[in-house]
Amino acid sequence: MKALIITDIDDFHWNGGAGTADILLSCGDIFDQVILEAAAAYSCSKILAVKGNHDSSPPFPSPVIDLHLRVETFKGIQFGGLNGSWKYKPRGHFLYNQKDIEQPLSSFPPVDILISHNSPKGVHDKDDEIHVGFEALNCYLQRAKPRLLIHGHQHTNIETKISGTTVLGVYGSRLIDL
Repeated sequence: MKALIITDIDDFHWNGGAGTADILLSCGDIFDQVILEAAAAYSCSKILAVKGNHDSSPPFPSPVIDLHLRVETFKGIQFGGLNGSWKYKPRGHFLYNQKDIEQPLSSFPPVDILISHNSPKGVHDKDDEIHVGFEALNCYLQRAKPRLLIHGHQHTNIETKISGTTVLGVYGSRLIDL
């Protein structure tokens, strides 16, 4: 199964070409219109998304499924999601303290693939106060052992193994085989 992953795109329209993918996974900080245009350009039959720290609060338009703290199964693969980033400023949408994420993730069921805007703490962090991961994601990886965690926010294309999970940081777009 092919997945188109998109995240942290500032454009108002999809400029990433066309192709074929079964599913679109959006890791946040993208206008809804870009998500819909990318899914159409790649003929995706399913769209799963989480919101990032620069996204607005209204719900996603149909047929985009908000994956935040939900589990969705597609073609036998279980997907889960987590919105937002570290609370680095006093106001804004989808900004969380480390403690805000601990409780929901401590009871979140194991999934095959976790889609998150932010990374686990210490994995793909930047040397600033903004692009720092969530400690609770590290605990989730140790407990639930998803095979893949896909995130945006850190503006890097990088892959790291942690606790048996591949952590894939994406900036812009990437097509992968699941």
